[in-house]
Amino acid sequence: HLEDEEQFKTMRRRILAKMPTIAAMAYRNSIGTPLIYPDVNKYFTENFLYMLRAYPGGSMKYLGDGKNDEIKQVEVDALDAILTLHADHEQNASTTTVRNVGSTEAHPYVAIASGISALWGSAHGGANEKVMDQLRLIGDVK
Repeated sequence: HLEDEEQFKTMRRRILAKMPTIAAMAYRNSIGTPLIYPDVNKYFTENFLYMLRAYPGGSMKYLGDGKNDEIKQVEVDALDAILTLHADHEQNASTTTVRNVGSTEAHPYVAIASGISALWGSAHGGANEKVMDQLRLIGDVK
């Protein structure tokens, strides 16, 4: 339980700032590649894409056609929109869990961990999976 409002605000900012790094680390671990550290010169979403796609040392993937796989602004804008839509989803299972646990005055890290645990359930995120299935059916823009 945090008494100091400034301490709570600092913790909240730190948790939000670390989420892309944690997600990128989990993804890279799942595909057997090393962690890419955040680049303090990049904005939130661009940095997330960078941590997902860069090679160790910070260089971007070489596509073999003479171009590097640089992050394009359209990708940043699209992911920003997706993240905003997810944040605005409001009352899904993980959000409800965080709110319920947080209302007991549990430490914010405990509330966040509870919300992340709620993601494990097969009913959470089902809509996202249906969208991905539809996109696979649609296929390539060509």
